[in-house]
Amino acid sequence: MDSPHRFIRALRRQPVDTTPVWIMRQAGRYLPEYRATRAEAGDFLTLCKTPELACEVTMQPLRRFELDAAILFSDILTIPDAMGLGLSLVEKQGPRFDRPVRDLSAIQALGVPDPEDDLGYVMDAVRLIRKTLDGRTPLIGFAGSPWTLACYMVEGQGSRDFARIKTLAYDRPDAMAHLLDILVESITLYLNAQIAAGAQAVQIFDTWGGSLSYDAYRRWSLEPMQRIVAGLDRGPEDAPVILFTKGGAPWLEQIADAGADALGLDWCCDPADARRRVGHRVALQGNLDPGILRADNHVIEREVARTLDAFGPQPGHVFNLGHGITPDIRPDAVAKLVNAVHGHPFESA
Repeated sequence: MDSPHRFIRALRRQPVDTTPVWIMRQAGRYLPEYRATRAEAGDFLTLCKTPELACEVTMQPLRRFELDAAILFSDILTIPDAMGLGLSLVEKQGPRFDRPVRDLSAIQALGVPDPEDDLGYVMDAVRLIRKTLDGRTPLIGFAGSPWTLACYMVEGQGSRDFARIKTLAYDRPDAMAHLLDILVESITLYLNAQIAAGAQAVQIFDTWGGSLSYDAYRRWSLEPMQRIVAGLDRGPEDAPVILFTKGGAPWLEQIADAGADALGLDWCCDPADARRRVGHRVALQGNLDPGILRADNHVIEREVARTLDAFGPQPGHVFNLGHGITPDIRPDAVAKLVNAVHGHPFESA
């Protein structure tokens, strides 16, 4: 299917006029207008759950920068929140759940949220953003991966060693499998609802997959994501799917065979090696180190050029950071990055 958007075309490994670029967490605290809107909302969850405000912050970076995609402003923990686990966000500490699930009985008590009922505010935001974009820029929807959501649900918060969930996985693989089954069904329904509401591409964020051993990753992270991809209804616009595992370099070939259209790379992965390993079976997305945006403008331009050259000629590359932009970054550094990507001498295969 043809698309007028270079972002969608690149994900499909079709010819583009220049490399498209968007940025993970492109709507965030580095923008003063975002901080003002968040202050108006009162807290982060209210910002996420108010469609008009979620639409506003989604649009903010597009007003500043010539980005090639918008991404829905939401959070990966909307699904476990809708399951009744009592999500709160503690300043400078991150997300916490009042009622983590740590045994089979707690897991069996979980229900699958209805996307249009329990998570209707997300679908309302998608519809409003799509209407506001008015065809100018494509919209990305997203969800956290089953393993990543399970980490928060079992640990009750972020973790450095993932002791509780790894203990559950190794001691009670039946309970772990049941939790992942519930999450696979929930995430599949959630992403299908986003696509039906207007998302033109979707990304699965596997933030904590890289914490697993080589074999455990394939069992507990990749296989559930593969089931989600297989269960997606891509809709009339045939929405492409991106899989992003932070720390996923050891499994690039397996991720490339999981059925998605594109594979996201973090900044620890060599782009040339990634291209050599997966060929052109999928598009590649990434992978500038977000810390480079703290450097001088000439360094940003140099590293953008180095990254683009390493990925090689199009088709099949979307420029992005290797993870989310951090709150301390200057907006003018982001402008320099976007302009450097679009201004780089373009080569098509």
